[in-house]
Amino acid sequence: MADKMQALGAQLTQALQETDEFKALKAAFATMKEDDATYKLFKRFQQIQMDLQQKQMAGQQVTDDEMSRARDVADQVAKIEAVKTLMDAERGINALLNQLNQTITQPIQDIYAG
Repeated sequence: MADKMQALGAQLTQALQETDEFKALKAAFATMKEDDATYKLFKRFQQIQMDLQQKQMAGQQVTDDEMSRARDVADQVAKIEAVKTLMDAERGINALLNQLNQTITQPIQDIYAG
């Protein structure tokens, strides 16, 4: 059964890559990456987010200074049109994935509802 699930996963991967949402995300990322300064700022933003998330998952308190630094970088990133386009594309792909997740997990929800 696990092999069947793996095969279906591979089919889903292929189908996802063929969607307009995926293509929009890929194009938006490529456009954003063309500007070296924007890409570096974006990578910095991602790293800050990851660091804060890891700290929270480890049960550590995030300092006011860390939060302030994260907000400053987020504000800078949010002003860049290429990043705005990327974030819009991310929302589109996330909506698609959320819908897929609901479809996949419906049988589990049905068990708990019944």
